[in-house]
Amino acid sequence: MLHVDLDQFIAAVEVLRRPELAGLPVIVGGRGDPTERAVVSTASYEARAFGVGSGMPLRIAARKVPDAVILPVDHEAYAEASEAVMATLRGHPGATVQVLGWDEAFVGIDADHPEQVARDLQRAVLDRTKLHCSVGIGDTLVRAKVATGFGKPQGVFRLTAANWLEVMGPRPTKDLWGVGSKVSRRLAALGIDTVADLAAADPAALAGEFGPRMGPWYRELGRGEGAAVVDDTPWVARGHSRETTYQQDLTEPADVDAAVRVLAEAVLDDVAAEGRPVIGLTVKVRYAPFETKAFTKRVPETSDRDVVLARVLELAAARIDRARAVRLLGVRAEMAMPDDAREGHTPTRGGW
Repeated sequence: MLHVDLDQFIAAVEVLRRPELAGLPVIVGGRGDPTERAVVSTASYEARAFGVGSGMPLRIAARKVPDAVILPVDHEAYAEASEAVMATLRGHPGATVQVLGWDEAFVGIDADHPEQVARDLQRAVLDRTKLHCSVGIGDTLVRAKVATGFGKPQGVFRLTAANWLEVMGPRPTKDLWGVGSKVSRRLAALGIDTVADLAAADPAALAGEFGPRMGPWYRELGRGEGAAVVDDTPWVARGHSRETTYQQDLTEPADVDAAVRVLAEAVLDDVAAEGRPVIGLTVKVRYAPFETKAFTKRVPETSDRDVVLARVLELAAARIDRARAVRLLGVRAEMAMPDDAREGHTPTRGGW
């Protein structure tokens, strides 16, 4: 199986639209105004060389690279480019494609020479879209995904059971797909610092720290094991969410309530289009200067818009600290899954 990952996708799309930006530090985020509250969606390799990365506040990115070209996010352009890429991948004979996002997908294919297939896919994507991609080859989804990082940019790399520990064993656990800095610190507290340590870890100790399901899963991850089938079943959204960063902090409770209502109404519009009942709610708040909290509540299954709106407002009123200034609010509604998804046939993606 192959993992195809477009190189600096959003920045690359912008450079295609503005060829004069080639070779320049390009930063994409928000409305393209570093004086506003927004974060970096992506940065070109030239900007990354200065330490700019996704999720960084746009104003900080602008300070790091004063000469950078800063552009607003254009979702429609990126979606259009992504659709062309995925159509190209699906057009390869015998390919099964599992889309992971705008800029990446797993491709399952029966081939004696996967490196050649990878190069063929790179060439096909470039010919059709003028976008470059890197390809990881693996005998599990995890190994293919991790392999791509070693192939960037525009390269191909293979990770299998034969070379997994040789390549990944000495590396820190946070280099694994699915292990962030918080989990890495918890693993370190158990004396697990490297991928090799995790691969050899005591399952009981991991279960004690992370629970009976996640503990063994982290050990499996350390070994690069797991699913070995590309699933092209259409994705079904588990929920819908909306959030807004406010250019001026919200300091009045009435303003916070009104903002929550606006977000909830937008989420409910999205939910109504799905035709599935709501079973859970989350309200997210970021207080000034930058402390984020999320409050979740299960609710009886309902399709009544007024009932859901009332529950959102109740949750916000009960949990948001009215004495603190608010810089961001978000609302998420989790929906009941279709019967086929409940039976495990449809992969799902999380929210915040």
